[in-house]
Amino acid sequence: MAMNVQAGGEEEPELNTTINTTPLVDVMLVMLIIFLITIPVALKVVPVQLPNARNIATITKPENIVIAVDKDENIYYNNALTSPGDLKGKFEAALRRAQAAGTSAAMMPEVHIRGDRNVRFEAVGRVILACQQAGILKVGFLTEPRNDAP
Repeated sequence: MAMNVQAGGEEEPELNTTINTTPLVDVMLVMLIIFLITIPVALKVVPVQLPNARNIATITKPENIVIAVDKDENIYYNNALTSPGDLKGKFEAALRRAQAAGTSAAMMPEVHIRGDRNVRFEAVGRVILACQQAGILKVGFLTEPRNDAP
């Protein structure tokens, strides 16, 4: 242990009022080195081949509503051609029928949308908007699985 003893203390030593930045710089350099080493390891992406989609069988309940939108933007309500303006009324009528039958919230009608691959999203968006305006809580999309396997 070292001790600084001054002989003849006529004058009091001046206080060192400057900030010693050496420990701060040392800590920052160590942290910089740690980050430079760990970030490339954390961001490394392993190239993998993801599997194809699988067809999950949907349970079709009688209260479900299937909406089909073809490539010409025609809308079919349960396989019957309908106009976009009539959708909201038909959805509201389906909800009233379900509520009159005393159906629980879990058994309310669901809307399943089958959109053609080449249809503009605007046509499908009109169906989703009508569902939202009518108060339909569950909307799903029916798709076909990709089969890229040989």
